[in-house]
Amino acid sequence: MTRPDPDAAPDLERTSMPRAADLPAQGRETASSWGRRLLIGAVLLWFAALILIPGGALVRQALAGGWKPLVAALGEPAVRRAFAMSLGITLVATVVNTIFGIAMALVLVRQRFFGRALVDGMVDMPFAVSPIVAGLMLIVLYGPDTAVGGWLESRGFPVIYALPGMILATMFVTVPFVVRELVPILRELGDEYEQAAHTLGAGRWRTFWSVTLPSIRWGVAYGVTLTVARCLGEFGAVLVVSGNVIGHTQTATLYIAEGIDSFHAEGAYAASLVLAAASFVLLVGMDLVRVRLEGAKEVEP
Repeated sequence: MTRPDPDAAPDLERTSMPRAADLPAQGRETASSWGRRLLIGAVLLWFAALILIPGGALVRQALAGGWKPLVAALGEPAVRRAFAMSLGITLVATVVNTIFGIAMALVLVRQRFFGRALVDGMVDMPFAVSPIVAGLMLIVLYGPDTAVGGWLESRGFPVIYALPGMILATMFVTVPFVVRELVPILRELGDEYEQAAHTLGAGRWRTFWSVTLPSIRWGVAYGVTLTVARCLGEFGAVLVVSGNVIGHTQTATLYIAEGIDSFHAEGAYAASLVLAAASFVLLVGMDLVRVRLEGAKEVEP
């Protein structure tokens, strides 16, 4: 008589337990369908609670009195100055961070130097540091009582509580967007085409404009879109370095906060609706850019 081996694996073919493949197909489909519905419902509920319902509440509040009060509120001089300040800061910060973001991405990917890993890691610091802390860092360096800030102010170039400080604060919080968008693209592309251009006699500038930039153009566009969106909505760092002087250093976001605090919320609601609409347009634009970027990657060999 042969004794059963206790260490032997159970023979699944002879066990009476049903396998998943042996379950009725209709039962599996029903369970899977209910699981999908629960997952979709939970995701939509979470999305509506955090985005759709608050957004709808803002639209309803801004349009509570109709279009005329909304247009009148947006036509006030303080609102127009605040939006002009935001757009000017956004333009300067986006242009500077785009140029240096492309250069930094190229340096991080194409060059080898001591401390490259440290610089690569610190690019993300604005993502981790609170904007309030970022503004405080600028005050510590460029404040009127510091050596650098006092020297600049004595020559008629104040930084803190003035436009240069607001631009610096906005640039600080938007540094990573272009860099982080381009670094993986450049690593994936490699430098074979650039080396081929050099071999054919093209200089560095010719290679950059004819080979490198066309290859990363959609990544640049995506990074610029993210930078613009963040510049328009920046609040904390700009609040610390600007002083929020009405008519001088007040951006659109600072105007909204001041309107809520002073119980003159009509203009704040109108400005909030414009910023939210601008963000929506930018999000749609980003999605279109992302589709083009993915399409370009599929076409490239």
